[in-house]
Amino acid sequence: MSKHKLIIFDTTMRDGEQSPGASMTRDEKLRIARALERMRVDVIEAGFPAASNGDFEAVRAIAGVVRDSTVAGLCRANDRDIQRGIDALKGARSWRVHTFIATSPIHMEKKLRMSPEQVLEQAKLAVRYARNACPDVEFSPEDGSRSEIDFLCRVLEAVIDEGATTINIPDTVGYAVPQQFGELIRGLRSRIPNSDKAVWSVHCHNDLGMAVANSLAAVMIGGARQIECTINGLGERAGNASLEEIVMAVRTRKDFFGVETRLDATQIVPTSRLVSQITGFTVQPNKAVVGANAFAHASGIHQDGVLKARQTYEIMTAEDVGWTTNRIVLGKLSGRNAFRQRLKEIGVELESEDAYNKAFQRFKDLADKKTEIFDEDLLALVAQEAGISSDEHWKLVTMSQASGMGERPHAAVVLKENGAEKHAESQGDGPVDATFKAIEAIAKSGADLLLYSVNAVTQGTESQGEVTVRLGRGGRIVNGVGADTDIIVASAKAYIGALNKLESKIERLNPQHQL
Repeated sequence: MSKHKLIIFDTTMRDGEQSPGASMTRDEKLRIARALERMRVDVIEAGFPAASNGDFEAVRAIAGVVRDSTVAGLCRANDRDIQRGIDALKGARSWRVHTFIATSPIHMEKKLRMSPEQVLEQAKLAVRYARNACPDVEFSPEDGSRSEIDFLCRVLEAVIDEGATTINIPDTVGYAVPQQFGELIRGLRSRIPNSDKAVWSVHCHNDLGMAVANSLAAVMIGGARQIECTINGLGERAGNASLEEIVMAVRTRKDFFGVETRLDATQIVPTSRLVSQITGFTVQPNKAVVGANAFAHASGIHQDGVLKARQTYEIMTAEDVGWTTNRIVLGKLSGRNAFRQRLKEIGVELESEDAYNKAFQRFKDLADKKTEIFDEDLLALVAQEAGISSDEHWKLVTMSQASGMGERPHAAVVLKENGAEKHAESQGDGPVDATFKAIEAIAKSGADLLLYSVNAVTQGTESQGEVTVRLGRGGRIVNGVGADTDIIVASAKAYIGALNKLESKIERLNPQHQL
């Protein structure tokens, strides 16, 4: 590996999934993994195999299909977790076991209830066990940025001796600041005698808004050559370092950073959209690189400058990161082959011929309502199709609603529960409120509505509305996403999608809360 190569380690499907409501199904993870592979991400952390049977199967499925990226799984520093990871990953062409244990005084005392010597021994045993099965082992001292430097050096020297090939320093709680964090990495590398035998990596959280800055400081000051990051900065609390910002920073300022990645940056925006649609976490308009306004110029002075020479106000082009994919592509006269070909061009692969047939029928239904079909419409349509399973507990059969000035909004819905139709009507403060109350009159879920969000998929009054509904019940938080040219119908689809996730028997747990 060239010393100028920066390894991009994506953890959208592991750390990103720990955002409340962002849990993904096996098929959703496969779609994201294929997108990351098309982007040429170096390492894809597919999940936490020991967290649940569902996550184990998802990691194993990804390991079975990804060929151009290394597939990693996170494992706590114990034999059971690591063996579970080995079993899930061993079918991959290239795979990595990523094991971790906390090393900060507060974590060791309050969470692990272990002495420093016990933690040191556990770390060594874990890496030794993993290395016996896998030549590529990554070790992370959780809460590394708040760990005592002498103890951290002892642990890291020991795990490198045991065969760890990558050492990752996490700023688990987003406590670090750039200069300090960069110097921490440099200090560790200079103090640890065998530091040259491992690739040094960082994993920064964004609690103070400095995850990207801390990561890049670790590269510039500390000599780190791997950064762990997520699409759209997805992650628990305030999120992780954003992959798109990291990649475009080192690409745009190669003169300063002196490193390069192998990523295909034109896949950034399509992948950002895919992750947003699957998780229901929308991207803020002014988000760097992937926000809707990232390349918009409202100021007259800016517009004039850009028209004369783009470089006056743009340091990178929209085309560089994939913003050219929203052209008109299909209409109501388009056939099945054109539909399939366009899905392929935008990086969508469906699992079966039946899935293509169902998606094509939904496309034709949409084309009857909407004159021009854009790539964003296709992505929303496929995301909607992927969210529908054959064993749904609740299914929307029909619905209607009425509202007007001076009238109390009214909604009527018919749902199918395990094959039996149920009907309810309700009034509400608005058509969406009335619809949700009618659905709840049947479902009686007892869930709290935590988020209701509407976004236009494309421009214009014909645009599909994409609705995200987040429900919480008994400590479990789920998202439902619905898309339709009728906002009320999209809202009902999203609410029912969330209800079906609440009914799912697959429990999604934050693995680090199981200790």
